[in-house]
Amino acid sequence: MHDLFTDYRMSSSAETVPARVLVADDQPDVLEALRWLLTGEGYDPVFVSSTDAVMERLREDAFDLLLMDLNYTRDTTCGREGLELIGRVRAHDASIPIVVMTGWGSIDTAVEAMRRGAKSFVQKPWEDVTLLEILEREVAEGRSARRRDHRQQRDFEEARLIQRGLLPTAVPQVTGIDLSVVWQPADGVGGDCFDTLAFGEVLGVSIADIAGKGLPAALLMSNLQAAVRAFAQENVSPASICGSVNRLLCRNMASGRFATFCYARIEPAAGRIVYSNAGHNPPFVLRANGTFQPLTEGGMVLGVFPDNQYEQAEIALNHGERVLFYTDGITEARSPEGEEYGEERLAAAALAVRGASAEAIKQAVLADVNLFTGGKFEDDATLIVVGLA
Repeated sequence: MHDLFTDYRMSSSAETVPARVLVADDQPDVLEALRWLLTGEGYDPVFVSSTDAVMERLREDAFDLLLMDLNYTRDTTCGREGLELIGRVRAHDASIPIVVMTGWGSIDTAVEAMRRGAKSFVQKPWEDVTLLEILEREVAEGRSARRRDHRQQRDFEEARLIQRGLLPTAVPQVTGIDLSVVWQPADGVGGDCFDTLAFGEVLGVSIADIAGKGLPAALLMSNLQAAVRAFAQENVSPASICGSVNRLLCRNMASGRFATFCYARIEPAAGRIVYSNAGHNPPFVLRANGTFQPLTEGGMVLGVFPDNQYEQAEIALNHGERVLFYTDGITEARSPEGEEYGEERLAAAALAVRGASAEAIKQAVLADVNLFTGGKFEDDATLIVVGLA
């Protein structure tokens, strides 16, 4: 009883301590506006104006959250300094929540920031209510992660089992189609999502990646997967599926989160693939002549703007050719020296065995990635190989 009371007291005490937020921006007017907002809402903010100052403060003190701009003195548009800073911060402290600030026209930069380790993003000029909602959520999740106890770990394990139960346990058998799939979460639960759906002699393939990790990403993954299964009917086009899933996610997605997504129809009788890509890592076709063709047509990520329109494309798919769908857990897997595996290595590993079965190509790629990384994956990883038999 004494131990339970002590744990409760420590937890309650932590919740009442003002959250320490490190704010980084090189614009004095932005820092002043954030000073008034955060101080007035009970936060304990510290302000810096350079990337080096961020690292200095993080080495000196502990913070509940880093709120940082992506543009500093080197340039004002591409966010390169901010993106590099995310990697430096993650190397110093893998657990601190990072929220990035970006301009209205820089969604692609925000997507890259999330892939590098940011938890959420807020667009400038921000709305106070939205910014405070994001900060409150990320601080709470960060504190919860730091004090995870045995009960939370048990819940985590139950969520992992539920998530695994939601994903396909067997691939469908479709005449004329060769298919092989592998999915492995980095830490038990995650945001990777895939599905394979049979419609007579047509195969539907979906793959998605929710920004972030852990239970929130797993919950959003389950929501997305249910939406795909509801909307992906036999005669519905890939572009329509992207639009419908996007509108649903926009109603349910938490601020600052998004999902990348791609849906494709493999049609053996027509000898083609019809697809729409919503900001996902481009799948590619392994051509018999030793080249590969990326599938990029579609639109932006899901869950940000409900009125997005999505395009689709169709390309020829010949017998013996294969299509690779993957998440960034494959291409962003790192070597012990910190080098990324990358799309070029992935394509080269697959093309080296392009005439083999889907299963053999999958195994060859996984073997190559494991050799490159030493068998360690930092992120969820999904790989789907499919083609005409």
